[in-house]
Amino acid sequence: MTFLWPELLWALICVPLLIGLYIFLLRRRKKFAVRYAALSIVKEAMGPSQHWRRHIPPVLFLLAFTAMLLAMARPAALVTLPSQYETVILAIDVSGSMRASDVQPTRIAAAQEAVRGFVEKQPRHTRIGVVTFAGTAAVTQAPTENREDILAAINRIQLQRATAVGSGILVSLKAIFPEVEFDLNSSDPRPKDSRSGSGGRSINEPTAEKKPELKPVPPGSYTSAAIILLTDGQTTTGPDPVESSQMAAERGVRVFTVGIGTPEGEVVAGEGWSMHVRLDEESLKKIAGVTGAQYFYAGTATELTQVYKMLNSKLTLERKETEITAFFAAGAALLALLSALLSMLWFNRIL
Repeated sequence: MTFLWPELLWALICVPLLIGLYIFLLRRRKKFAVRYAALSIVKEAMGPSQHWRRHIPPVLFLLAFTAMLLAMARPAALVTLPSQYETVILAIDVSGSMRASDVQPTRIAAAQEAVRGFVEKQPRHTRIGVVTFAGTAAVTQAPTENREDILAAINRIQLQRATAVGSGILVSLKAIFPEVEFDLNSSDPRPKDSRSGSGGRSINEPTAEKKPELKPVPPGSYTSAAIILLTDGQTTTGPDPVESSQMAAERGVRVFTVGIGTPEGEVVAGEGWSMHVRLDEESLKKIAGVTGAQYFYAGTATELTQVYKMLNSKLTLERKETEITAFFAAGAALLALLSALLSMLWFNRIL
């Protein structure tokens, strides 16, 4: 647990002072009872239960006072709460390497089956979009709540050549932020108006209205959308995927990466070509790490299904630091009320 205003914790020094004052008053009362015989007789008439009962209301009041002081310092703790993801983009690798059968029956078939299960378990209010990428990337289904349209987009996936993981990330970002333009053919995919350098326009060209520069936010701080990237991680063309993930991080969007395949891989043959395809975990770990998300490994179809079950729980429930001042304040009020009620019930007075 942490405190947003830790400097106010100095007020807790009042607690031992109150304890000392209470002990002092008890001893003073004891001397007073010895001095007056009548009071001593009354004290002897009190049973053992009365002796410990008289301490309970003050102790409860002291706990209430302590909770109130802690509430003043604004405590915060990691709490599991429902997430606020309104949009989830499924970015699926449809390159030729996904025809490999090191994940049975094939990587792409296992991926489609796992993704279908994931979609069906998402809350109905969550908008889901589908982006496919090979040599290029495209939005095959814009974010929607219509589950039939989403599943239809997943079912009609067709494999193509080459792999541009960076393009898949950028097109997914474009689906979340339609107003941002990215250069999918450049090794530096950042929007042109945000790049540094002197490659400006001619002085005779009309000047367009300058867009406000992006102010980066902490990675993972954008809680309205997330990207789930499923691929074997081998980039053969397009923008650098780590550079693309950096752009997602600057906008606070998390990119959860799912690596499908095996590190040793296998040889895949096509019409007049063959290539050795294997899982590139390092790049996927970097992508997830840069954006404040996680990397998941799926070496079998069963593992891939389990990964998407885990992702479902991570997207619906999320642990984050939350201020819990209200709980301390409510606890202090309840303890103070209980202290007063017991004192009135047992001694017909408040403390």
